[in-house]
Amino acid sequence: MIGTKKALAVVAGGVLVATAAGCSSDDPPDATPVAEQLAQAVASGDLSGVALGETAAEDATAALEAIVAGMGEATRTVTVADLARTDDDDTRQVTLDVGWDLDGSAAPPGAPGTETPAATPAAETAATTPAETPAATPDTPDWTYQTTAILRVAEDTEAGWTVDWSPAVLHPQLTDGATLDLSRTQAARADIVGAGGAVIVTERAVYRVGIDKTRVDAALAPDSATALAGVVGVDPAAFAGRVEDAGERAFVDAITLREADAAPLLAQIEAIEGAVAIPDTLALAPTREFARPILGTVGEATAELVEESGGRVVAGDVVGLSGLQAQYDEQLGGTPGLSVELVPPEPAADATASPSPTATEETEEPAAPEVLFEREPVAGTPLTTTLDVDLQTRAESVLAGVGPPSAIVAIQPSTGAVLAAASGPGGEGYSTATLGQYAPGSTFKVVTSLALLRAGLTADSTVECTPAASVDGRAFENYSDYPSGAIGSITLRQAVANSCNTAFINQNTVVDQAAIAQAAASLGLGAEHQVGAPAFVGSVPAQAEGTAHAASMIGQGEVLASPLAMATVAASVAAGHTVGATLVEPAAAAPESTLTADEAAVLQELMRAVVEEGSGEFLGDVPGDPVGAKTGTAEYGTESPPRTHAWMIATQGDLAVAVFVEDGESGSRTAGPLLEEFLRG
Repeated sequence: MIGTKKALAVVAGGVLVATAAGCSSDDPPDATPVAEQLAQAVASGDLSGVALGETAAEDATAALEAIVAGMGEATRTVTVADLARTDDDDTRQVTLDVGWDLDGSAAPPGAPGTETPAATPAAETAATTPAETPAATPDTPDWTYQTTAILRVAEDTEAGWTVDWSPAVLHPQLTDGATLDLSRTQAARADIVGAGGAVIVTERAVYRVGIDKTRVDAALAPDSATALAGVVGVDPAAFAGRVEDAGERAFVDAITLREADAAPLLAQIEAIEGAVAIPDTLALAPTREFARPILGTVGEATAELVEESGGRVVAGDVVGLSGLQAQYDEQLGGTPGLSVELVPPEPAADATASPSPTATEETEEPAAPEVLFEREPVAGTPLTTTLDVDLQTRAESVLAGVGPPSAIVAIQPSTGAVLAAASGPGGEGYSTATLGQYAPGSTFKVVTSLALLRAGLTADSTVECTPAASVDGRAFENYSDYPSGAIGSITLRQAVANSCNTAFINQNTVVDQAAIAQAAASLGLGAEHQVGAPAFVGSVPAQAEGTAHAASMIGQGEVLASPLAMATVAASVAAGHTVGATLVEPAAAAPESTLTADEAAVLQELMRAVVEEGSGEFLGDVPGDPVGAKTGTAEYGTESPPRTHAWMIATQGDLAVAVFVEDGESGSRTAGPLLEEFLRG
């Protein structure tokens, strides 16, 4: 008899086991340590520490390794669920809970290979009651089941028990020679959509162009690769080297082309021995250039991405490689489908069969695999951006011919939605629009004007626009073609309209640097806010003295902004409150406004003066709502004369725009025409 059924549950080595109290001297030794060893061994794949009956431990270990070879990187946990007495006093049946983490998402605590969440304590009982397996969650195994093994009394062993080994110890349906095979199906990638639900990125037809080495003699493959590289515009030497190093049956990608781009090349590709163009689809924007620095690209996962994903991404997966595609890859990529099949053993060879069977002789076909576990793929969730397809396309068209790095950003003041964030080709793929860090020059005078208003000035206050101004020995001057008629005692309105540098420099003792930084934050510049994508929202030092503070008054020195940040300044003026730019929905909480409607009204008046009587008069006849603007030119570098950034910001109705060119003559002459073209549509 077992004696008393009172049991004490314990955890040893991470495996839940049980001990029985009060056993009689006639009972076999406690079998729980052997059950524990078996659970650990099945989990780790090393059976050397388990006393097996008629099977050598090394043979069982090799068999187990072969069974799970097709499971890839999947890991398993094994725990003792129950240890039950059978009809034979000299045997026990151990029930094991087996859990597989098939996609790397489970993260159970404790020692690898044997840990699981706490389960109901089990003891040696007269009958087995299978434990319920929990539903799979991100913190528990994907696939769970129970299996059993028989323990037999063996007085000649140290533990007093041996285990009857068979593949069924791992899974009840396994037999000798059968294996487990894990397959993975990547989920459908979701679209990226824009304003109004317009589809921006979706699966579009492409051709994967490359060399199929099964279609060309190995000796000729490098020559074919060189010829193909010339047709599709990739590095001939590098591609030929990859083809030569690839396996004899490999397909080596040269490039993936949009259907329209591939069409005129297909005949040339077909004429090259071994070259093929395979129809496929890929998540793409309407054009190659459309918001590319922001949206990013997709492609086959790199080894680094696979390693960093913690099992979520495997080799061969198509994933986001940059931009929003990479940032929101988990959302867009969905959940892959998983399937575990039991692969039966190959039919045994008939020793009496002839080596070359005739047509009349039948050969036994292998049994079909059986699906043991299946999880359907779950498609990704679309990502909603605020980009307006028409405005983004227009902005990119305006910048298409600009040589230096350039950008146009358009924001809807009423919502903060970024409607366009275009970076010109001169940036070579860099998101100048959202990440660029540049001195904003005289466009920053909108910020300085707010600080001066708070210090007591009005639009009609008199300021001194002198030919030059000096601060701590440093001379500041106006731009070369500043109108001579606007020199002298002028109003703040006139100083903004004509962009008089010295008028603002001469006010450097009226407002300190902290007031400048606070005014900038009130207009959204340098204020912390989640845009939904990587973005530089500007930087204005809160402390500066002397020439550094004076330079800040005209948007130079240590003041930095991106085109997005300056568009946000214009948007705040138009909206009448502090705006936080948003590129991805749902938008982050709007920032607490520190800009009053009265302050914004004066700033609107000052920006209108630029168009009505100042450096932005060319915008006066733009159709639609009245335009307010501010030009900006910022010196940079060590050359003499210094190179200059060209800026212009504007408001029109519920639209705020910033235009930037890294190297230009001036704001009105370089950025101005681009702004006008954009506003006129």
